[in-house]
Amino acid sequence: MLSYNELKIGTMFKFEGQPYQVLEYEFLRMQQRKPVAKTRLKNLITGQVLERAFHQNEKLEDIDVEKTPIIYLYNNRGEFWFCEKGNPKNRFTLPEAKIGPAGKFLKSNSEVTAVKLDEQILDIIPPIKVDLKVKETPPGERGNTAQGGSKIAVMENGAEVAVPLFVNNDDIIRVNTQTGEYVERVEKAK
Repeated sequence: MLSYNELKIGTMFKFEGQPYQVLEYEFLRMQQRKPVAKTRLKNLITGQVLERAFHQNEKLEDIDVEKTPIIYLYNNRGEFWFCEKGNPKNRFTLPEAKIGPAGKFLKSNSEVTAVKLDEQILDIIPPIKVDLKVKETPPGERGNTAQGGSKIAVMENGAEVAVPLFVNNDDIIRVNTQTGEYVERVEKAK
């Protein structure tokens, strides 16, 4: 059992018979009132996000999830196709709602982690950073760097990322999948 002060971002638990994951957590203590844990929770089955405050007398049931590596193959019409690692014949699909915003940074044939509860996939955890090739970006303007300038680049998989002005077409850059932000240039185009 979990108490309200053991909740943190990423914690998974069962609440009202459904598995949830903590997206945001804030501990509040107001004058002459009992302390409260204010949270934003994501239902791991439906994908619904809700806000809920937990008090010190509430106990939550923790869940044991299994994490297994799987291979991302491709996406088509809102469905993402995967296969078991080492068994490409065993393919399955997940809806875009279950993958979330990190799905736009997945590369074909890359390894991701599936979070399972009772053999049902609840969530997909992509690698924290991925290397993507810049497919299209406007040329950088000289003299436009007073504020550190950035421009929008379209990646090989269609994702759009704000990049510094020195990044050009065919460069390979590293992107943080959790924030969707540019990290560094890995390889300069030849």
